[in-house]
Amino acid sequence: MKPIQVGLLGIGTVGSGTFEVLLRNQEEIKRRAGRGIEIAMVADLDTERARQVVGNHAQVVSDAKAVIANPDIDIVIELIGGYGIAKQLVMAAIEAGKHVVTANKALLAVHGTEIFAAAHRRGVMICFEAAVAGGIPIIKALREGLTANRIEWIAGIINGTTNFILSEMRDKGLPFAEVLQQAQSLGYAEADPTFDIEGVDAAHKATIMSAIAYGIPVQFDKAYIEGISKLQAQDIRYAEQLGYRIKLLGIAKRVNAKGSREGIELRVHPCLVPNKRLIANVEGAMNAVMIQADAVGTTLYYGKGAGSEPTASAVIADLVDVTRLMTADPLNRVPHLAFQPDSMSDLPILSMDEVRTSYYLRLVVADETGVLAKIAGILAQADISIDAVLQRPGSESKQETDLIILTHACLELHMNEAMASIQALSSVLAPIVRIRKEELS
Repeated sequence: MKPIQVGLLGIGTVGSGTFEVLLRNQEEIKRRAGRGIEIAMVADLDTERARQVVGNHAQVVSDAKAVIANPDIDIVIELIGGYGIAKQLVMAAIEAGKHVVTANKALLAVHGTEIFAAAHRRGVMICFEAAVAGGIPIIKALREGLTANRIEWIAGIINGTTNFILSEMRDKGLPFAEVLQQAQSLGYAEADPTFDIEGVDAAHKATIMSAIAYGIPVQFDKAYIEGISKLQAQDIRYAEQLGYRIKLLGIAKRVNAKGSREGIELRVHPCLVPNKRLIANVEGAMNAVMIQADAVGTTLYYGKGAGSEPTASAVIADLVDVTRLMTADPLNRVPHLAFQPDSMSDLPILSMDEVRTSYYLRLVVADETGVLAKIAGILAQADISIDAVLQRPGSESKQETDLIILTHACLELHMNEAMASIQALSSVLAPIVRIRKEELS
């Protein structure tokens, strides 16, 4: 049987890894897929570099449209990235009747609804395991392995750059800016690290996972996003003293509790996580996703979230899936977002004001009597109860002190109102630091 013919758009880090792993493991992959899979065409603007990677194993062109126009190409792999030309090429491939494999989380988080609808109309598959958590097969787990379950919540460390920075800040007590420079020198962070450190990359991935978990359209524009650039080493130290570690989490959670509007929380922000949780002990540039489901309980998926060959592993797994299912009736294939297209949910994404969680607050206050009582009174008026209090000498002078408060769960709206009242106290000498806390139990 003739091998499946694949066209590869972009042969950078992930593209070269995909080509090399597919070539190296071709016999093993053929045994699993039931048919050979080979990359026949490669499109990249740097054709010289592309030829150095592929040798005489594939045709190299500079025009990606030539790959899509080739009638012999069965599957197109899009590894260009971004929202612009990548979207045009993916839509053109769909219209040409090609199946598409992509690692482009930004594209799917923003334009996924349109792309999946177009693919459904044309009867082609869009596979995107590599778009979330690199080599961890989290899409397959959510879409297939946990299909019998009602997903309650997902919490993931899904950006290796930020996890590396937080791990180094905790281990070495260094400030954020210094560790960021270290991450850049080691190649963990880009020259412009904004998407990573401000939580945008993690929000792209959380958006995709939320759509699969709950059968809702991808809605990146409704995600709450807060990064790690304002975190201070002293808060990481205080969290450790209280039995917590700070992690940047992407969270998707179904809410239907009494007194709350039913909907989906979709948020990315730093969290205090109890240090006894496995996910709190994920260090360096590694990724991990924790899922709570009604039948199976808690499951944890851990591994390399980026890199040439780990991500290539996910890309090739998608190629094998497409090869196995190409001849299947489109109605019998696994739906792109797990739920059948005519059975999608209209559950709303909740605003942060509607989120109910607990908090870490650090206040720099005047070292005088009655301060804690005033703060506790304001919190009580907002129906916020205190879980723990820690007091430490202030760093600037003996006339001030750091007051750390852990609260029980409350509405974010109520916390915002309470913080505004507390900030107005003359005894509060600096902006309040607020970090959300997730027990993940």
